[in-house]
Order: sequence, then structure tokens, then C-alpha cells
Amino acid sequence: MSAALFDALMDSPDLPEILGEAQRALVAEQKLRRKFYKDITPEHKWEFIQGEVILHSPALHRHLVATQHFYNLLHAHVVARECGQVLLEKAMTCFPRNDYEPDVCYFGATKSVLIQPDTLKFPIPDLIVEVLSKSTEKRDRGIKFKDYALHGVAEYWIIDPKAETVELYRLAGEAYPPAKKQSKGQLRSTVVPGFEIALRSIFDAGENAREMRRLWKTV
Repeated sequence: MSAALFDALMDSPDLPEILGEAQRALVAEQKLRRKFYKDITPEHKWEFIQGEVILHSPALHRHLVATQHFYNLLHAHVVARECGQVLLEKAMTCFPRNDYEPDVCYFGATKSVLIQPDTLKFPIPDLIVEVLSKSTEKRDRGIKFKDYALHGVAEYWIIDPKAETVELYRLAGEAYPPAKKQSKGQLRSTVVPGFEIALRSIFDAGENAREMRRLWKTV
């Protein structure tokens, strides 16, 4: 909460009523969240966001390709260097209020030890990648952007498979400073040790294959 908003609430004469209404809303939302945990099935990609259950639609080919290309590169790098875990799409990461299933997420060594074979509710990742689609872009740039930053996701990569661009956001305090859309050049993570790739390897199959070979050679 911003200092200005906090001060405004504290100065409000109806603060008790506001807090009481908020508490009742949160109790109702938590009841819906418990039902969500009972109702979800492994066949689909589900998310719980601000009290709403989101069931995702099938993805376009370009979305799937960009997601798989990035996952292959990051997974190969992390496995070869034994520096954490990378999971794809179906890992339900649990934030204080919301549950998300990012397209790709990375857990460093500290959080990886918390993940067991029967884990269903995963900790907050150190790096999250969302691949934009028409149905998800508003959330990816809205509530997720805010929630990821507020709760310590150190890097947030937004991949646009249609425009073939990448935005790489690095956490500063509890917010992500502005980042430029990149369409070429190199991308380097400050969260995943030593991870650096050519941007085009996310979108182009030939570039992806060459980058995969390079990653394995540098082990």
C-alpha cells in the first residue's frame, strides 16, 4: 500500500466501516479460494485471481512455440549447472491473495529445496515468464505485474510472440521500473546465474537450436 493511500485511510472518519467491509469481502473470497482448491483438475490450466476463477483457453501455435523455446533454453542451462528448477505452465504458484500458473517459472536453490514430488502449491518464484495472448495480456500487464513485484519476483519477462519482442523487468524495491521492448540482441538474467541468450532464439527454431548447442558446450 502506498503511503498516500494509507494516510488517506487513516484520515477517513469511516475507517472502521471500511475495514469491516474489507474483512467481510476477504472472508468470502477465502471461502471461494478453498472451493477452488477442491474443484481444480490437472487437465486444465486454472488460476484464482482477486476472487475469480480463470480457466484458460487453448493457445495459438506461436504462443506454444515461444513458450517451449524459452523453457528449453532456461531448463537446459539450469539443469546443466544445477542451480535450481524450471517449471512449465502447470505449476500453481501461491501468492497471499492469488494463485497463478505462469507460462514458465524459475526457482533458485533456496526455494527449490521446498519443492517435493507431491507439491501442488508452489512457492513464489524468483523469475516468471508470461507469454502474451489476446485473452491474457490485460492480466499479465495489470494485476500480475503488480502482484509479482509486490511479493518479490526478482525478474519478470514478458514475451510477445506476435510482435516477437521481450520486456525484461528487474525488481527495484516493490516495483518494476520501466523496461524497453527488445526485438534483437542479447537477454541476460541477473537472477539465474550465467543465463544469457540471443533474443531471436525464443522465436526462431534455427536460432533456438544453435543457442541450445552453445549452452551445452559452455557447461
